[in-house]
Amino acid sequence: MADSEQVGNAACLARPAAAHYSPVAREPAMKFGIFYELQLPRPWQPDDERKLYQNALHQVELADRLGYDYAWEVEHHFLEEYSHSPAPEVFLAAASQRTRNIRLGHGIVQLTTNPPQRVAERIACLDLVSNGRVEFGTGESASITELGGFARDMETKREIWEDALRCIIPMFQDKGVALDTKWHKMPMRNVLPKPVQKPHPPLWVACSQLETIEMAGRRGLGALGFQFLSADAAHAWVHAYYNAFTKRQEKLADYVTNPNIALVSYFMCAETDEEARRRADGATFFQFSLRYYGASSGRKRPDPYTVNMWDEYNKWKRENPEQAARAISGGLIGSPETIRRKLRRFESSNIDQVILLNQAGRNTHEHICESLELFAKEVMPEFHANIPAHEEWKRKVLAREIELEEIDTQPFRERFGPNTVQTPAQAAE
Repeated sequence: MADSEQVGNAACLARPAAAHYSPVAREPAMKFGIFYELQLPRPWQPDDERKLYQNALHQVELADRLGYDYAWEVEHHFLEEYSHSPAPEVFLAAASQRTRNIRLGHGIVQLTTNPPQRVAERIACLDLVSNGRVEFGTGESASITELGGFARDMETKREIWEDALRCIIPMFQDKGVALDTKWHKMPMRNVLPKPVQKPHPPLWVACSQLETIEMAGRRGLGALGFQFLSADAAHAWVHAYYNAFTKRQEKLADYVTNPNIALVSYFMCAETDEEARRRADGATFFQFSLRYYGASSGRKRPDPYTVNMWDEYNKWKRENPEQAARAISGGLIGSPETIRRKLRRFESSNIDQVILLNQAGRNTHEHICESLELFAKEVMPEFHANIPAHEEWKRKVLAREIELEEIDTQPFRERFGPNTVQTPAQAAE
C-alpha cells in the first residue's frame, strides 16, 4: 500500500468551482453517514495528529466519491486519546473543499462552551464555503472535564443549551439581534454572514442518553443517538420519537423542524466476519474508553498525562479475552452479508440514517478505506433503493395518516448490553 497521504490524494477528483449554486432540499430517507471522534491512542509521535487529520479528510473525500450521504464530526475538548477534535468547523471546512455532494454534519457543536453569536457565524460561514451542505447538530457536553474548562457545570448545561438555541435561531435572519438572558448578553448586532440554506441548516440534537430521543421529537429536532441494543428497542424509540414529534411538539424557538433519527454504529466491513473483527479492534477501544470514565462523578477525566488509556485498554483485554471477543461481535462489524442481515432488522424500524463509526482506536487508514469501499459496493445500494418506501411511510406519519402505537420505552433504556465492554466502576475513580 502506498503512503497514506498518497493513497488519499489518489482519490481526489478535479472539480471546477461552481459559478452558481441552488441548494436542493434533502428528502428524509434511509441514509448512511460516517462519524469522526478523531481518536488518537498513546503513545504519541510528533507527526501523529497531522496524519490523523489528513487521513480522515482523505476518508471523507473517498466517502463522497462512493456515494455516502453524510460526514459527521464531533466537538470535544481536553479528552486525551478519546477525541482530538476541538474545532469541527475547521475540519468540515477543509472537507468541503475536497467534496461535492456529501452533507457535512456537526455532531455536535457544544452550545454550552461556545458563545451563540460565534456559533451562528461559524455555521453560516461553513454553509457558504460548502455550498449549503451543513447539518447543524447541537448538544451540551457530557463531561465536567470539558464543561469545567469553560466555567460551566453539569447542573445547568441543559438550561444553557436551550437558551443558546433560542439565541442562535434569530441570528440567521435578516435582522439585528440583542441578547439579554440569564446566560448570554449582547447589544443589538447583525450577526454576519447568513447561511445558504434558508431559513437555516437542518437542526439536530445529541442523544447520548436514550430518553433524550423523546425530547428531540418533542422539540422538533433531528435525533443523533448511538446504536440500539435490539430491533425491538429501535422500534420502541422510533415510535416514541415520532409520537412526541407529531402529538406533543414544543419547539424552543421559531425554527424549521427536522424529523429524522440517525444512529451511530460501530463499523468495519471486510470479506469475512473474522477479518472484519480482526480489523475492528478500535471499536472495542471506543467502548472501553466510554465505560472506563462513565462511572466517575460528572464523567471526570484524570489530570493531563496521568493515564495511558491505550495501556489500560490492552491490560483489560488481556485479563478479559472472552468479553473482548463478545464486544467486537456487536455493531455493524462483519462481511457484507452479515452487515446486510443486521441492517435489514433495523430497517423495518424506520430509522432514517445509520452513521458508521470506522475511525476508532488504532484502526488503520488502509482498512478504513477498504471497509468504506466494500460497504458502498456490496451493501449500500440495496438500502438506498428502498428510499421511496421510507419517504412515503414518513409522510403518512407526519400527516397523521398513520397513527403509531404508544410503546413503553422503560424496558429499552439500557444503553450498554451484556456483549458490550464491562469495566469495574472503581476504574473510573
